[in-house]
Amino acid sequence: MENKKVVLAYSGGLDTSYCLKYLKNEKGFEVHTVLINTGGFDEAELKAIEDRAYELGSAKHANLTILDKYYDKAIKYLIYGNVLKNNTYPLSVSAERVFQAIEAIKYAKSVGATAIAHGSTGAGNDQIRFDLIFQTIAPEIEIITPIRDLKLSRQEEVDYLAKNGVHYSWEKAQYSINKGLWGTSVGGKETLTSGQPLPSEAYPSQLQKEGEEKVTLEFQKGELVAINGKADKPSNNIVALEKLASAYAIGRDIHVGDTIIGIKGRVGFEAAAPLIIIKAHHLLEKHTLGKWQQYWKEQLGNWYGMLFHEGQFLDPVMRNIETFLEDSQKTVNGTVTVSLKPYHFSLDGIESANDLMNTGFGQYGEMNNAWTSDDAKGFIKILGNAQNIFSSVNQETYE
Repeated sequence: MENKKVVLAYSGGLDTSYCLKYLKNEKGFEVHTVLINTGGFDEAELKAIEDRAYELGSAKHANLTILDKYYDKAIKYLIYGNVLKNNTYPLSVSAERVFQAIEAIKYAKSVGATAIAHGSTGAGNDQIRFDLIFQTIAPEIEIITPIRDLKLSRQEEVDYLAKNGVHYSWEKAQYSINKGLWGTSVGGKETLTSGQPLPSEAYPSQLQKEGEEKVTLEFQKGELVAINGKADKPSNNIVALEKLASAYAIGRDIHVGDTIIGIKGRVGFEAAAPLIIIKAHHLLEKHTLGKWQQYWKEQLGNWYGMLFHEGQFLDPVMRNIETFLEDSQKTVNGTVTVSLKPYHFSLDGIESANDLMNTGFGQYGEMNNAWTSDDAKGFIKILGNAQNIFSSVNQETYE
């Protein structure tokens, strides 16, 4: 008998619920579902999703939590590189989709599936991230994408599920929310326009605290190792900081960018911990790294983020860039003080044994301790040598 086993990368949302029903009922597959938890679900939610998968007809469901692996292989380098797509977006969904794809295809191979499915449409980035990973790791496994192939609207998905005895709230389908360790994306009718903001209630976290609260973040070799003096592993610290900062509704924004397929895309997100960590880390680097280290980190961090965003995580150049980024973090040690306030935060300052803003060598705009006035005059004269020669030879008037 033909092996009709397909693994569906499952989230419990509208798209993957539709795929499960469709693959089982219309295509006759034995559907195995797998949820790759990158930080978006607690134990109760995972259990509810598992129960829902079986109700919809899954032959076997697995929940795989990979928070530490996700941090070690991805988030750590996004922090090292201060990666913000278009100076705005911390790759909240981009990064987790890549790792969900890696773990899903590995699972498909482990259970002997001949096909793997996902619920991406044909108009977004996720289809590329999933397919690129799948075809690289397991080119022998067929990729099935019902929603992309059938060009379905959300209303059509809701209607099909209703015909098959599954009620899915249309109101709930209005907003697509993807929560993970590195932030939460929020897509809805407003993000399909160029001018409408998301309503406040569309964001998962609402304002709970007023006033101001100071938080200290301790970094060792670029990694967040303690919050307010309490040490823990970085993945736990991200969760703890998110809990503290989301109470102030910090980290809301809308990202506009060029999709991999060439159209402009717009998505809302909230990412309190990622934005605070990246900005605090960047401030610490300004104090502890030299200017050329910072310059080349900015170039390579930007490339790393772009390639990651576009699903090219398995390209060997990514390992090369990671080596550079990790090496650059040797002196990024110290504590950053952050002030949390309703809807925003500010960076107060840093303390570090590696601080290059050392008064023993001089104070900017005040006095120097390491050179004489004659040294300064000679330095300035030599520094201007090239432009002075150009000006003289070409008789520039600078009018």
